[in-house]
Amino acid sequence: MDGINFKIDGHVATITMANPPANTWTEQSLKSLTQLVLELDNDPDVYALVLTGEGDKFFSAGADLTLFAEGDKGVAATMAITFGEAFETLSRFRGVSIAAINGYAMGGGLEVALACDIRIVEQQAQMALPEATVGLLPCAGGTQNLTALVGEGWAKRMILCGERIKADKALTLGLVEEVVEQGQALTAAQALADKVANQSPSSVTVCKQLIQAGRHMPRNQALSLERELFVGLFDTEDQQEGVSAFLEKRKAKWKNC
Repeated sequence: MDGINFKIDGHVATITMANPPANTWTEQSLKSLTQLVLELDNDPDVYALVLTGEGDKFFSAGADLTLFAEGDKGVAATMAITFGEAFETLSRFRGVSIAAINGYAMGGGLEVALACDIRIVEQQAQMALPEATVGLLPCAGGTQNLTALVGEGWAKRMILCGERIKADKALTLGLVEEVVEQGQALTAAQALADKVANQSPSSVTVCKQLIQAGRHMPRNQALSLERELFVGLFDTEDQQEGVSAFLEKRKAKWKNC
């Protein structure tokens, strides 16, 4: 796929942004990401995906700004829609998505990491949403997802003041869940993704749905939905297998149905 490499190992798909030198996004690579995630969503053997960048300097520098040099609003509208579709599709992936941030994550490069469920970052990496510096704004979920993770104050510092965040600060703020040594993000992310296979994929899907529902759903509705989805799991084969495996003291054999 244009600008995207991927492989599947066991129950984990690894997606690599591959558009040197800075792994920038193009319209086609964004469409490739959307298509790939939808395909993985329909593969019952894939439980988790890991997203990383090619090379050792950039995770992704976001959009190629030459696209916007002529001030064409049609191009801007097309790219905004394409960015949104790609990253929202990633956010809706039924399994667990983990960003292995192996270098600079800037603009749309940070936004794609924000669309993932979990972020592991290498100690030398830096993160920013610098769009306002060039007269733009984060249009692929950045204003919303960053605020949900770090709160309004730090979201404003990063977006309105253009503040760049280092790995240790990102951990303190809750922007990332783990900091690892240089060159270790992918290994750590894949090891975490492997753990997902111990969980019922049917349960993971609805648990993720409930966690993310808190972003927009009133608490009383979310609690009601929690009980409803709990009962709904009893229509799945995984529920019966999970309980039986526990009582029989054996490893569960999930069917993702």
